[in-house]
Amino acid sequence: MPDIIEVSSNKIFSGWQKVYLHESYELGCKMNFGIFLPPQVEEGPQPVIYWLSGLTCTEANFIQKAGAQKYASEQGVILVAPDTSPRNLNILGEDDDWDFGTGAGFYIDATNEPWKKNYRMYSYITKELPALINEKFPVLPYKQSIMGHSMGGHGALICALKNPGLYKTVSAFAPISNPVLCPWGKKAFTGYLGGLETNVETWKDWDATELVKKYNGPPLDILIDQGKEDKFLKDGQLLPENLLSAAKDAGLPLVLRFQEGYDHSYFFISTFIEDHIKHHVKYLKC
Repeated sequence: MPDIIEVSSNKIFSGWQKVYLHESYELGCKMNFGIFLPPQVEEGPQPVIYWLSGLTCTEANFIQKAGAQKYASEQGVILVAPDTSPRNLNILGEDDDWDFGTGAGFYIDATNEPWKKNYRMYSYITKELPALINEKFPVLPYKQSIMGHSMGGHGALICALKNPGLYKTVSAFAPISNPVLCPWGKKAFTGYLGGLETNVETWKDWDATELVKKYNGPPLDILIDQGKEDKFLKDGQLLPENLLSAAKDAGLPLVLRFQEGYDHSYFFISTFIEDHIKHHVKYLKC
């Protein structure tokens, strides 16, 4: 297991918010991740919640804006917040658009050139990073869950649905719920996976609405919050109603809460993050 280098450390709510740097073998570059260690780690290993951020974000957005550390400290859970894509790979076009390439890894494993060698965020999130966290920090490896926002909400949902039993539960804020049908998803999937015409099933395999239809694993209680004044909801980028309908048809428990007046920002996330952490704790500490 490669070494990790501490980049920063700040005491907050009696715990420690740290950022580390490591060399990723899945992504072929150096990657940062944030980790909040609550005071309870002094007594022994604790459960862990992974947070996946959205388009254009780094590991910093969640740890600086969500206000999650207070509730994680109260509940005794570790929070891990990785970056959203590989960086500085000098791939032609990686920095051309804000919604593709750098900061927009979409938490999938690319199969299309020139992305397939490095854009392997799914394998990084579900395999490499947890192995690193489990070795280096006092976590309970079989007590983990996952949540995220927007592109990261999509990532959290597909990671849970594609790996039955790996996560105790999953939640999301304004997730991209049906990427095969929205502009963001179509752009990312075309670039990373190839055109829809010849890759229909591959596209569906990275889409939460499609994955729900064939989920066959332990009970998975899904919580989603969505702001009613979210511009991207109105633009047809998120499509949570499609996911809700598919979950109902599949008999999978999913609570979708539309929140009056809230948008897509971290003001929205910080308002409801306590609810989400408590939702996760129900399953992590049972």
